[in-house]
Amino acid sequence: MRYQLEQNEQTISRPQRIRDLELGPMPLGLQFLTKLTAALKRLQIAKGINMLEEQQAWIKLDPRSAHSAELLLCIAQWVDVGYRNYELIDLLLKRFSPKLRRRMPFGDYFRLRMVEAFRALSAEDADTAIEILEVVLKAGRELEDEKLTTLAHFWKARSHRKKGEYDMALHHIVQARSLTQKTSEETMSTAVIQIQECWLLFQKGLHKEALQLLDHAEAVLKTTDYDLALANIESARGRIVRRAGQYTKALAHFDRAIAIYSAQHADHRNLARTLVNAAYTKRLLALQLRKRIDARARRPDRLRSGAESAGNERSRGNLHARYNEICREALAQLERGIEIYTSHGYSSGIGSALLNAGHLHVDSGDIERGAQEALEAYTLALKKNDQILMARARMLQAATENARVDEGLGEDKDIEVHADTAKQYCDEAIALAQHTQNRRLLAGAYIMRGMTAASDFFQEWDVANECAVAASALLGSEDRDHLFEELSALKTLVLRVCGINDTLRAWSEGVLGDKTFQQITEEFAGMVIPKVWMRENKRISRVADRLSISPKKVRRLLRNAGVLDGHR
Repeated sequence: MRYQLEQNEQTISRPQRIRDLELGPMPLGLQFLTKLTAALKRLQIAKGINMLEEQQAWIKLDPRSAHSAELLLCIAQWVDVGYRNYELIDLLLKRFSPKLRRRMPFGDYFRLRMVEAFRALSAEDADTAIEILEVVLKAGRELEDEKLTTLAHFWKARSHRKKGEYDMALHHIVQARSLTQKTSEETMSTAVIQIQECWLLFQKGLHKEALQLLDHAEAVLKTTDYDLALANIESARGRIVRRAGQYTKALAHFDRAIAIYSAQHADHRNLARTLVNAAYTKRLLALQLRKRIDARARRPDRLRSGAESAGNERSRGNLHARYNEICREALAQLERGIEIYTSHGYSSGIGSALLNAGHLHVDSGDIERGAQEALEAYTLALKKNDQILMARARMLQAATENARVDEGLGEDKDIEVHADTAKQYCDEAIALAQHTQNRRLLAGAYIMRGMTAASDFFQEWDVANECAVAASALLGSEDRDHLFEELSALKTLVLRVCGINDTLRAWSEGVLGDKTFQQITEEFAGMVIPKVWMRENKRISRVADRLSISPKKVRRLLRNAGVLDGHR
């Protein structure tokens, strides 16, 4: 929660606090630091925040006092558990001049560096955080400060996770947990660390183990008032079950997380993250609904009675209404997420929300808006060198270019440009994903590249098949969400064409089976005419002229191939 100063009558205004930080130093008692540290250790969140709000002396932190660096590091940890944001850290760090730092004791200097590392991590500068924490961990061997070393491992794990370096992140999170487990007094700290460990196990496909860790952590944290961590646990559960394709169950977890966040942390960026995840899940539910709508639309009404046709039409209308409702709900959640992320200046979060909105707009046919949101997200990611977000943005951009090709918009030369651009974006996405250890990100990039290769423009079936094989190797048995469905669709496309190739090869060798020449001619026309129709911008008259056959026959063959609605 960002505790706004104006909400507490006993506190002073933000501008006054900033002025106070610029005034002369005031001595600060060790007793305050001891109590604040004890509250943090026991995760007595409300007690600690009340101390920070009610006892104003700490904002006049004297950088020359014996415990100033310890206090500043303690405050950074309170920011980490939900008190205000890293802008507070910036204000306090300014009091420690370079001249003063040179005279600081060895241990205090590295505590100050720890604060700078946390500030960098909070501001999305994972590279700087990792660099600083590496130095602190090396110095820790001489400092013999186990608590400092544990915290350094914990923050370094999160920094590597941010970059998609999951092996290194898991190494450091295990180190942090091992250190806390040496003493029974650190049970609560262990539980907090396990939430991060669970996410890394989840990334490695160990879903059962991840859920077990969450259950253990929750049992411990329920004895505290650390509701932010409890919300994080519910959000993590949502992501795990969503990957198994259980979208409704995932949404229930996200809704519970949102309720917990909203009660006390209404503008916390973890709430924004969960809103984005919930919106993403709703998009997947909407896609499932659209498949049902499309399947019903393909059923020929001429085979139904009048009552059955009317019922089918009403059913399709209800599904359409529900589809639109889900999309509106998702977009509203994304808009709220962007508002929260913007208030924190959190570029990666804004970019993620934009990408989810972009997919929703492309799904609904608004290609231009989806393309614009993809470009905005890529620009934000580029500024922060966020390779995961950059790869995701390139995949959405490829999807928009493929959609333009499928729509057949513009002249033939424009279609070629869009197709080539989609291919380029896919290659960039693959290259970016390969710089991370995010296997699903790379699998998604391969699937998008395969779909691009399998388009009617390219028809590069060998490439499509290679991409399908590469993606299959990256997805595990637990992956049963949209990526699994997209991979299955790609494999179906490749298999269908391979089947066509086998058929043509058999005919060329005189293997006709029991088919007559007329049947073979009809089957061949069914293979060829839909492809020609796509290349002729879906214009039946142009196909008829080019192949010297009647438009009626072209229309019949296209309908039989399932590419025209039954009523056309």
